[in-house]
Parts: sequence; structure tokens; C-alpha cells
Amino acid sequence: MRLVKELSTAAIAILVLTVMLGVAYPLVMTGISQVVFPGKADGSQVTVDGKVVGSRLIARPFTLRGGQPDPSYIQPRPSQTDYSATSTAFSNRGPNSAVARFFYRDHLDSYLALEGRYDPALTRAKVPVDAVTTSASGVDPHISQANAGIQAHRIAAVRHLPLARVEKLIADNTDGRFLGVIGEPGVNVLELNLALDQEAPAR
Repeated sequence: MRLVKELSTAAIAILVLTVMLGVAYPLVMTGISQVVFPGKADGSQVTVDGKVVGSRLIARPFTLRGGQPDPSYIQPRPSQTDYSATSTAFSNRGPNSAVARFFYRDHLDSYLALEGRYDPALTRAKVPVDAVTTSASGVDPHISQANAGIQAHRIAAVRHLPLARVEKLIADNTDGRFLGVIGEPGVNVLELNLALDQEAPAR
């Protein structure tokens, strides 16, 4: 009888805790978050004319129909997972990995091929690290100011904008350090590209 009582007590405890922590608590937290900060609770989605075009927190590619980078848009940093928000991961390539050497070489070559024709002074040594490496999540929505500054030459030429105007838009869409001291300023690629479309729609 004692064993039966202990088993029934354990089963009731599991049931109660499951309802409280597995159902009630998530529903309450979801309800509060929807009321207090609905935008963030829904994934910080960015909409244009009522259509969701991406998230402020997750990178997305800007490519042509064939999969090549669209030259009229600022490009995010490479992604290990093809910018999938459901399977974020980092590359896990060590400094002595031959695979890493070829991976970064190929990305560096692609970056120079895309940007070099618009910025003749660009050399391999001037390419920022984030232009050829993936982030820890693979979907970092930001790039460095240096990376955006290099791409600004291409954007100015393709969209027929003064370089100074593109640089101003980059500055307007740069997020500062967290609490003013943590991390580095980053340029939000999606928001910058939307600002570019408003300034001079891509052809």
C-alpha cells in the first residue's frame, strides 16, 4: 500500500508541475510579452506595406534568381546554415584546419570579385574579418562598419547615389555598443537595405 501511495503522489506531482510549468507558465509569459512588447515577442519582424520582409534579429540573403549576391544590396556575412533561423550553428573550424583555409580563401576571393571592381584600392589585407567568416549563430543580422564601408562603393555605383549619401545611410542604421561599452557597433543589413530602397529603389 505504501508503494502505491508513493507512486500516486509522484504521479500527481508530475501532473501538477507539468500543467504549471509546461502549460500555465509559458501561456502567462507569452501573454505578458505580447502586451508589454508585442514586436519583440513576435520575433522583431520587419514589415513593408503589410508584408513581412524579415526580422531585425536574423540575417537573410539578398540574392538574384540564380543565387548570386544581388549587387544592388548590402550583403550580410556568410552563413553556415544558409541563414536558416531554425538550425543556427557556427562553423567550428579550427585555426589548423585545411577545410577552414579553403573556406575562407573562397569567401575572400568572392568578396574581392564582388567589391574590387567598385573599389580599386581594395586589397586582401583590407577585407574585414566578418566579410569572410560566419558568426556564432550563422544568422547575425549585423556587419561591421568597415565591411559596410567597403560595400558602400558598390551600392553608390549600382544605385547611382553619391557615396557620401550611402555612408550617411550606413551611419543611420548602425547600432551602438550595448550599454555604451559592450561589443562593437554593428550595421543592421536588413534595415539598411530597406533604407536604400526608400532612397533609390533597386533597378
